[in-house]
Amino acid sequence: MKIAGTEVTASQLAIPVAAMIAVVAASNVLVQYPVQQFGLSEVLTWGAFTYPVAFLVNDLTNRRFGPSVARRVVYAGFALAVVLSIWLATPRIALASGTAFLVGQLLDISVFNRLRRMSWWQAPLAGSFLGSALDTALFFTLAFAGDADMSFPVTYHLTGITVPLWVGLAFFDFTVKMACALLALVPYGALMGWLKPWGGMQGSPAR
Repeated sequence: MKIAGTEVTASQLAIPVAAMIAVVAASNVLVQYPVQQFGLSEVLTWGAFTYPVAFLVNDLTNRRFGPSVARRVVYAGFALAVVLSIWLATPRIALASGTAFLVGQLLDISVFNRLRRMSWWQAPLAGSFLGSALDTALFFTLAFAGDADMSFPVTYHLTGITVPLWVGLAFFDFTVKMACALLALVPYGALMGWLKPWGGMQGSPAR
């Protein structure tokens, strides 16, 4: 495959594809396990801490190879991750995860590409923020809405608001994803010098 005159080999794409698969598969399992520490069992699952890594992988791939290759990595990760997810989790969670992953990651690519000429942190942060918002809404709705085990009412004493369990989990999941998106700027910034920009952006102020 050639991008802007540069040959992109299968071995170069193997790492981002494998990383995508690992992140989604792990998150599909971990989302079923609430965080028991600090009384967070009704508001947070361990999947919230692993899934944001997918946006870091996506943004680094987009920076290095451009949006076309990034989409190919997302499609490959989507197809293989769904198969693994069916094996590792329930079919409903696998379907919800696959749908949310595909839509959220493609939005991230689009936003990143529109903002890639701006300050180095704006494209990955905006892409992760919007992609995570859509991903979270789709995943928790498709995976848990109407599920009796996940829909019993929970009242949050600080606000007095009562919502179904899965709605509260979605809110706190998104909050953690945003914190992780900020933290991900550290490795993204550190790897910028090593992962030179996509060939079509060389010689420009692209990030």
